[in-house]
Amino acid sequence: MEQVLETRVWHELERDIEQAGSFVDDLRACLRQTIVGQEDLLEKLLVGLLGNGHILLEGVPGLAKTLAVKALSQAVGAEFARIQFTPDLLPADILGTMIFNLHTNEFSVKKGPVFANLVLADEINRAPEKVQSALLEVMQEQQVSIGGSSYALESPFLVLATQNPIEQGGTYELPEAQLDRFMLKVLISYPSLEEERTIVRHHLEPRPQDRLPALPLAEVLRAQELVRRVYVDEKVESYILDLVFCTRYPQQYGLAQLQPLIRFGSSPRGSINLALAARAQAFLQKRSFVLPEDVRRVYFDVLRHRIGLTYAARAESMTADALLATILATIPMP
Repeated sequence: MEQVLETRVWHELERDIEQAGSFVDDLRACLRQTIVGQEDLLEKLLVGLLGNGHILLEGVPGLAKTLAVKALSQAVGAEFARIQFTPDLLPADILGTMIFNLHTNEFSVKKGPVFANLVLADEINRAPEKVQSALLEVMQEQQVSIGGSSYALESPFLVLATQNPIEQGGTYELPEAQLDRFMLKVLISYPSLEEERTIVRHHLEPRPQDRLPALPLAEVLRAQELVRRVYVDEKVESYILDLVFCTRYPQQYGLAQLQPLIRFGSSPRGSINLALAARAQAFLQKRSFVLPEDVRRVYFDVLRHRIGLTYAARAESMTADALLATILATIPMP
């Protein structure tokens, strides 16, 4: 009897994911109307959205980071807020504050821009530590504290932050505790020659586009619930744990040469987010179960910002991605 019930639930999940696939297809179509190329960026935005995880976008200026986030918010009809981070930004500028009403002789709450579904933290590494600490509570607890009271944020809530890796003036290094709250760190590369040709033509000869209507925000919440029901087999789960534990104890996996290069490995949030992102990746493929390939697809984006390198690693020009590639090539797939 139990087996019959499990089979029925499984078929219902497969049916629901198949039906939700049309929503994902429409969402991709909306994004491609605005963004030329950058397929990996669009895919990782969808993984973050469906996995309900914050995303850090890193790339040189002009690679459509801000445009992609705006397009995503418009596609799902989400409430959108953009915060331009600067060295003189204050926590109240993003969270809100208490203001005094002269007519009523009472204080009232003026909510800040974080009270939105999708918050774009543009050039996040330009703000000082106080602002980063204020944002940390919002990202972790999905609530804001103003004047001794806490205010819950509506779901879905995502922080999508951008940073420029080549500019040093007026920037601050993000604390590890905050980096750990980002599900993904996506590195954005230059477009191909043909993609850039299309971009130039679109700007020189703008053409009217038939924009698709915004998709219901309720569909996002439904898709997020389905993602959490995607099945992860014990062997795939063990594969995820081995990949993460190898960043902490590489000598236990035959990679003792990496030990002097690693200052600290991934936290348990790495395991959690790797499993959740793999589920979202499987959902994008309209599957109700996770394959090892799904894990490998999101592996670098989930873990590259959770590993600390030693001075010896930097002296050897070792990067987190190169270290992770060594681990990925060593741990056998189930």
